[in-house]
Amino acid sequence: MNDIKPIIAIHGGAWAIPDDMSERSVEGVKLAANLGFMKLKQNGSAIDAVVTAVTSLENDPVFDAGTGSVLNSIGEVEMDAMIMEGSALNSGAVACVQNIANPIQLAQIVMERTDHVLLVGKGANAFAEEHGVSTVPTEVLVTESAKKEWQTYMEFKSTIKNLFQSSKQVEGHNTVGAVALDKFGNLACGTSTGGITAKRLGRVGDSPIIGSGGYADNNIGAVSTTGHGEAISKVCLAKHIIHLLEQGFDPDAAAKEAINFMLNRVNGCGGAIVLNKMGQAAVNFSTERMAWAWQNELALHFGLNPTEHFTEVSIV
Repeated sequence: MNDIKPIIAIHGGAWAIPDDMSERSVEGVKLAANLGFMKLKQNGSAIDAVVTAVTSLENDPVFDAGTGSVLNSIGEVEMDAMIMEGSALNSGAVACVQNIANPIQLAQIVMERTDHVLLVGKGANAFAEEHGVSTVPTEVLVTESAKKEWQTYMEFKSTIKNLFQSSKQVEGHNTVGAVALDKFGNLACGTSTGGITAKRLGRVGDSPIIGSGGYADNNIGAVSTTGHGEAISKVCLAKHIIHLLEQGFDPDAAAKEAINFMLNRVNGCGGAIVLNKMGQAAVNFSTERMAWAWQNELALHFGLNPTEHFTEVSIV
């Protein structure tokens, strides 16, 4: 295990990211990658790194997770998140949780302090209160751009079309996620989202669903997905990628194959970040843009468009 090189990969959502949000989105994933990798350098676990990175993204209002979450059909915020570790396949998730600043941290508590995998709605909020997780007013989570978008998109199907399948300039639909490998050979993944603007009350997408929004297995790899939640759920995108890794695909080929399958089979767009058990990273998406970054001990890699791949030496 001594030759394992820690690595973390981040995504900030696959959709038609407008130009005026692109720089902030890339800066957000770069910061999250750096903070998560600092945990790994300090001998932190893959879970520690993922929670640190996703918390950073949830605290950044440019992303649709935590602060910055979008509004549902009745103007409320309902958030989803999941986390999973690859050693014993332990996982935790929350869905339709309200007034929680960092749902990823609540998902971690579900994983570590219960025998359950998924808690939803009022039950998830009651659980948060039982475990001393503080709540925040809804207005703290809602940005002006989220309010503006809610006023524009009150029909669910219209939202889906504009966000994932067109270049219309809309704001605030960046589901976030992270995957990490620590020096001990442990993998982890985490995904967090505020969902889709004007979604039906109680709607849950792929993000908190194990095997759709994310999956981690020390024997194979780790994945976090983003995009059209219903399509991702139909093909169990994260587990699909894991199966391809298990069959011998490298991370890049596995991501491409699975995302193309989703596009062809259910006409769904999205993206994924992938690590295999050797620490090889890949990013792939079928949307116009996806903010992404990954960092190891040698460099920080980041990009926005499929043809872009910037590299800079990390200073950590």
